[in-house]
Amino acid sequence: MPPAFKYSDEKASSLDKAQGVMVAVNPAETYDAAYIRKTIRRVDLRLLPILGALYAFSLIDRSNLSLARVVGAEVELQLNVGERYSITTLLFFVPYILLEIPANMVGPRWWLGSIAFVWGSTMTAMGFVKDWKALAGCRVVLGACEAGFFPGCVYLISTWYIREEVQTRLALFYLLSVLVGGFTPIFAYGVSLIGKAAGLYAWRWIFVCILPDAALTIDATAPDKATFLDAKQVELIRERVEYDRGDAAPEQLTISKCVTYAKDFKIWVFAFLFLATTIPSYAMSFFLPVILAGMGYDIAKSQLLAAPPYAVSVVFGVIISWWADRTKARGPFIIGQSIVTIVGLAMTAFASGNGPRYAGTFLTLCGISANIPAILAFQSNNVVGQAKKSFASAMVIGAGGIGGIIASVSFREHDAPQYEPGLWTSIAFSLAQIVLTGALTFHFSRRNAQVRKGGKAIEGQEGFLYTL
Repeated sequence: MPPAFKYSDEKASSLDKAQGVMVAVNPAETYDAAYIRKTIRRVDLRLLPILGALYAFSLIDRSNLSLARVVGAEVELQLNVGERYSITTLLFFVPYILLEIPANMVGPRWWLGSIAFVWGSTMTAMGFVKDWKALAGCRVVLGACEAGFFPGCVYLISTWYIREEVQTRLALFYLLSVLVGGFTPIFAYGVSLIGKAAGLYAWRWIFVCILPDAALTIDATAPDKATFLDAKQVELIRERVEYDRGDAAPEQLTISKCVTYAKDFKIWVFAFLFLATTIPSYAMSFFLPVILAGMGYDIAKSQLLAAPPYAVSVVFGVIISWWADRTKARGPFIIGQSIVTIVGLAMTAFASGNGPRYAGTFLTLCGISANIPAILAFQSNNVVGQAKKSFASAMVIGAGGIGGIIASVSFREHDAPQYEPGLWTSIAFSLAQIVLTGALTFHFSRRNAQVRKGGKAIEGQEGFLYTL
């Protein structure tokens, strides 16, 4: 079978240099291999830890609500009345979804550097709310702050690396944050031992004890803006991207471009695939401690037992992502990981005994943690042009926010602690994800075959082939 990636020596770049136009050539033939590895390693060490740490704070900010709930917030704020808890979790996603594309139009350079302080302050304010309505209002502000952050990070990573490197980097970025977030329950358990201090109950300290997000700043937003690389290294990065897919030239996302890009059906398919993954992902984030408590574990054990599944899923996700990049495949891995998720959800919902049900949470999180970077890489690999990548990232992550809403309303308070309707919803979307991934991969394979026979170029790029 021909490789999923194909590169062309005939493509010309639209990158304007001081004098003339840069022609795309294979950088592997003009740069020393050790020099290329050194440059990429420098980018890895500068970009991924910063983005991963900031996104870890983002995930902690979201999941702390479920942790605070089981150590006292539910009683003090009466979150167990009606659907108050579900409403509070849901409201985060309204501004989160609506502001995704506007945030990307502003651009990650400005957006990423300005929101961290605001969302950190909002989290601290949540530790001082007097009723559930104030808590819900803080969640709305939090959603507005975090809109555009995740798609901005995904877009940034895609501008630095070639296609066969993207999934591993997305996995390292995303799963670093998952690992940090996975140990948040242990932190929350430690805080819960405080009881009451300085007039605040323990659950409030979970929100107050947040590291100052504003202390982290991003030094690199695009290769040509990097201050940690010399001119030759910047040129290498740009040449690699241009040779890989011909879209190293920066582009501004505009409303007219958004309208044009929205007509591309595959962006909507990618969006659904991500939505289908985020439903069980948010469900685990919001409700895992509650599900564990429903198995009969006390507060301490339910907090502590929530961490190991995340730790295992990180290792699994990194290994699978590395394997996917090595094989240059996306669709088959997404299908396999969706099956793992379904098996895990079924075990969590219907297995008898706490041991098998707890084991199901490991499988569920392994499938989810591997699928999120896989779907993001699937999208990034098969969309050409920086503006279109930015739009696609916003659409896909915005759809993930809709998945969060679906998770919030399908895991209803009166279904606790089993949450069978919510788990069935997650299984149904995962099954649909398998079908759509198979259909899209088949379509991409047909288009690649047409191009090889001299048919119309894909994405307007001669020599470009879809990643399967």
